[in-house]
Amino acid sequence: MYKFDVVVVGGGHAGVEAAHAVYRLGLSCALVTLNKKNIGQMSCNPAIGGLGKSHIVREIGAMGGIMPIATDMSGIQYRTLNTRKGDAVQALRVQCDRDLYKKAIQKTIKETDIKIFDEEVVDLIVDKNQVHGVVTSKQQLKAKKTILTTGTFLNGKMYTGNEINKGGRLGDTSAIPLSKRLYDLKLPMGRLKTGTPARIKLSSIDVSEMEIQPGEKPTPWMSLYNRPKKHQRQTPCYITRTNKKTHKIIEENIHLSAMFSGNISGIGPRYCPSIEDKVSRFRDKDSHQIFIEPEGVNKDLVYPNGISTSLPKKAQEEFIYSIKGLKNSVIEEYGYAVEYDFIDPRSLNINLENKKLKNFYQAGQINGTTGYEEAAAQGLIAGINAAAKILNQKEFVLKRSEAYIGVLVDDLTTHGITEPYRMFTSRAEHRLMLSQNNAEQRLLRKAFKRGLVSEQRYNEFIKNEQKYKNFLTETLSKKKINSFINNKNINIKLDEKKSVLDLLRRTDANKEKVFKTNPSNKHLYQRAITEHKYQGYIKKQLREIKKTEKQENKKIPNNIDYNTIAGLSNEVKEKLKKTQPTTIGSASRMEGVTPAAINLILIQIKKREAFKQNA
Repeated sequence: MYKFDVVVVGGGHAGVEAAHAVYRLGLSCALVTLNKKNIGQMSCNPAIGGLGKSHIVREIGAMGGIMPIATDMSGIQYRTLNTRKGDAVQALRVQCDRDLYKKAIQKTIKETDIKIFDEEVVDLIVDKNQVHGVVTSKQQLKAKKTILTTGTFLNGKMYTGNEINKGGRLGDTSAIPLSKRLYDLKLPMGRLKTGTPARIKLSSIDVSEMEIQPGEKPTPWMSLYNRPKKHQRQTPCYITRTNKKTHKIIEENIHLSAMFSGNISGIGPRYCPSIEDKVSRFRDKDSHQIFIEPEGVNKDLVYPNGISTSLPKKAQEEFIYSIKGLKNSVIEEYGYAVEYDFIDPRSLNINLENKKLKNFYQAGQINGTTGYEEAAAQGLIAGINAAAKILNQKEFVLKRSEAYIGVLVDDLTTHGITEPYRMFTSRAEHRLMLSQNNAEQRLLRKAFKRGLVSEQRYNEFIKNEQKYKNFLTETLSKKKINSFINNKNINIKLDEKKSVLDLLRRTDANKEKVFKTNPSNKHLYQRAITEHKYQGYIKKQLREIKKTEKQENKKIPNNIDYNTIAGLSNEVKEKLKKTQPTTIGSASRMEGVTPAAINLILIQIKKREAFKQNA
């Protein structure tokens, strides 16, 4: 009956990770996309990582995903952000060559047996609330599981002033029949908005008037495994700013912006506002920063990050020409806003399967997120879980204390969204444990047990972990010293000899001067410094997690009737009925659900359990 085990709809960041996960788990997969030439396309800024996002990319890599490898095959500038803050919140950001990234993704997919269909999905095959595949413009593709990763293409509309075009991205069409079908299925739908700036020829820009922003040296890597032999040629970025004249032009034309004219009803991302939003909301500011970011090493095009807009073309020209260094700009593509349909992610279980439609999974911007990294993470989780169901395995769920991906999925399925969701380190209550540098230590064993990474990679990881353990026990623990240099560069004498490991726990010790290590062990020593710096805090967090774990994972019965629980407010009852949280932990994180309400639910569950035992 079934042609495939899994069919994935959409060839963006979510779709390729989902399909590749299914392939790694040994199942047959179809990937259906509107244009196979655009598989892996970076629709907006060609950059991967950044604050809260590099953590996700490293987690994807630790579970065998392809985003970090494609990043290193196309990275043209690497910079670590937040270097003045603690290790846990530092983040690597990589500017990529747009074409090379896409080629890297397509090459990776081509090396698999994933079947590509260059067709539009117009319908789902639904029978008694179960999805059995999709109907394309050419045929039926039956599958045991279906994963929808449509990005911004569901009834997508692009706005430049009063000019409106159908599409989810410049040069691509919109998925309108599928959107109508989802509305017909009575799924909880809504509209969201995102935007993009104009693209400008690099050769037309006077970079001498701008601040140069070189990459990091030595150049780091995003991927922890399977890296290319060498980096791409590295290029600088540049910084300029808007000014009073720019703001005046925008204010004079703001009524023509699609966002302010009333044409767009969708909610935009608060943390990535258009330049119209910035000028309107921050009237006390005379200027806003713009990052001039190259689109590729051999491409005469830049992405001016910070001036996303839906103003008419003439107004875009005027305000861009007013910016320092952009006076003679040649605009290749004009900025536009995109409005598209999404499905309320509270309609999903924690494994990203739809609660109403069985065998149907959703990942990416269709769940109300924004960003390549958030989309890829969801695709990976949806792909793993769709395969797990087919293979009769337990669902694959990451805890909030295990991964940023766990935070992302829990936030979406528990809270839903009021604006396009993007990850921040502040969203993770256990972020001290979730550094971008310890993703493999947190997740690789779990991924290997599921068959997501090869035995060779796992053995290499175990070998490196043993090497680190030996370094701690045989070198740092055994090396005893009777003095050390403190943070004020003063030599401190000790009453008795202490091991280097003991001194790494001291807040006053200059860790770099405590111990001289050879270059081959430098990375091991840096890891030891970081881990021992936070050791006390991490132990405390682990105790807190253990204390609440039992209640956190307590299952809420599917058929619980919140209306019968005396003491719950009507507002809380409505929220619980709408979201249908599956565990006490997810219920406790819902807005407005108090500890008192959680207690009442727990009492109801205990009563049901006691009744069953006595029956």
